[in-house]
Amino acid sequence: MIPRSHPRYESLRIREMIVSGYESGAVAAEGMLAHGRGEAFDYLMGEKTGSAAATAIRAAAAAMMLSSRSIISVNGNVAALCSRDMASVSKISKSPIEINLFYNSPGRRRIISGIMRRAGAERIYGADSDDTAVLPGIESNRRHACVQGILSADTVLVALEDGDHTEALQKAGKRVIAIDLNPLSRTAQSADITIVDNIVRAAPLLIRYCAQMTAYHQEPLRAILDSFDNKYNLDQSITQIQQYVESQRIA
Repeated sequence: MIPRSHPRYESLRIREMIVSGYESGAVAAEGMLAHGRGEAFDYLMGEKTGSAAATAIRAAAAAMMLSSRSIISVNGNVAALCSRDMASVSKISKSPIEINLFYNSPGRRRIISGIMRRAGAERIYGADSDDTAVLPGIESNRRHACVQGILSADTVLVALEDGDHTEALQKAGKRVIAIDLNPLSRTAQSADITIVDNIVRAAPLLIRYCAQMTAYHQEPLRAILDSFDNKYNLDQSITQIQQYVESQRIA
């Protein structure tokens, strides 16, 4: 039990969620290492959602609400950290969920599907190997995708994933929204919209923006999306890191 008075309570609480996900079979051992890398970048950002991330989340919501077939790609880390929030995003934006794994196995897919269903998700692809085909341009297990899911989508939200998948999705003509704490990663650099933020903070904001935008007509949604510049936004995220590090200098 982590005492709430601990100065690193929130970070340790999130870490425990990843460990619990590993113990349940949802998170791969390598996923714990990936979480640690992301945690380091979050520390460098001051562990807060900056204006660049908020702008990207708003653009992501607009993109999902405009899309005719958007989908959310979920892996073990996402299921462990924010299953309920992603289930809510799925419902509000009418975006199904697809389980897509680098370290793939039928057992992990079933476990993650169960977590997402208990969290309230209703439309889930990828729990089994039915209806799958190959996404061209990628050799990892992520190449296996559902015909009625990712392969038919026009917009794909990928969270805590690798650059190979993002690049392959883009080559297939899909708009890619990424959630990645590392603004220098291939995923972040390749995506159309990159949310440089901790997913546990970004997901609730995405819910809020999607909920607001259910009342929007297409014109204001397109204006939000058209005004977004991912390269500029990534540069602002890097500036946030620089400014935070500079503020921590010891006089």
